[in-house]
Amino acid sequence: MKTASRRFALWRADLAEGVCAAPEECVPALCDKSDISVILEHRVRGVTATRQLFPSALREDVEWQFAGLDWPLDLQPGALVTVTWQTGRDEVLVRSTALDEPINVDGVNYFHEYDPKVVTREFVPGPSNRGRVLAAVRKQGRVFEDGSAVLAEAGLAAQTGLGRGAKAEFLLRNAVDQLIREGYLTRVEGSVESSGYPWYPAVAGQKPAAMLFYAPLVEPADPDDDEASERRDHLVNGFVRKLPPGAHASEKQVTLREQVDGKPLEPGYTYVKKHHRGTSS
Repeated sequence: MKTASRRFALWRADLAEGVCAAPEECVPALCDKSDISVILEHRVRGVTATRQLFPSALREDVEWQFAGLDWPLDLQPGALVTVTWQTGRDEVLVRSTALDEPINVDGVNYFHEYDPKVVTREFVPGPSNRGRVLAAVRKQGRVFEDGSAVLAEAGLAAQTGLGRGAKAEFLLRNAVDQLIREGYLTRVEGSVESSGYPWYPAVAGQKPAAMLFYAPLVEPADPDDDEASERRDHLVNGFVRKLPPGAHASEKQVTLREQVDGKPLEPGYTYVKKHHRGTSS
C-alpha cells in the first residue's frame, strides 16, 4: 500500500473557508467520492492533543481541496499541515506540528510550525498610512525564505494608493519614517532588474536602487497573552532587532543599547528604543 504525504501552508482563505489542499496523487482516486473522512490531529496551543473527524469531499478551485473542515482557532495564516493518504482508502490524515516553544511574530502568537513567506504575504493592513506602506512592502515586495521582504522605495506612492502631490508625499514620508523608528523597516541599498524586480544585496550590473527592507520580529511568546494579536495602540519597550545582510547599527544605537541594558550590541543587530506604537495592522 503506497502512501502520499505532502506539507502545505494554510492561507487565510483556507482557514476562513474550511478547506485544505490535497496531494495530487490522491485526486484520481477520491475526486468522485462524496464520503471522504478527513481526520485532523492537532495540539491546541501546542499542548493539548485533539483528534477530530470531518466528513469531506474534494472540490476543484484552482487546485484540488478537501472541503468541510473546521480549523482550530489557534492556527494562524501560514501554519503548516501535513496531509497523508494511503492508496485504497477513503480517509485522509491532516496533522499540524507544535513548536517546541510558542513564538510571537510581529505581535501574533504562533504555537505551530509555519511558513515565514506566507505569514509575510498574509499581512492584513489597517486603514492607517503606516499600514498601507507596510502592506506594500510585504505584499508587493520580494519575499525571502525567512519572511523578510524588500521593495524599491521609488514608486511606493503608487503601491500604497496615497495619491500624488506635496501632501501625499508628506504623508508617505511620515509613514515610512515612523515605521523605521518603530523597527518595522530599514533603508538599504539594493538593485533592480530591467523589469523592476528588486534584489538585495545589490547585484553587479543592475541599476542601483534605494530599498525598504522588512524583517519579521520573532521573539518568545507569552502563551497566556490571548490579546497578543489584537493589540493595536500600545507602548513598546526597547528591543534588539536583526538587520538586513551587510547592514550595521549606527554608533547611536550601539551606545543606546549599552546605556539602557548595559549589554553590547552584537554585529548584525540594531537597537530600537522604547516608543509608542499605533495602528499599523
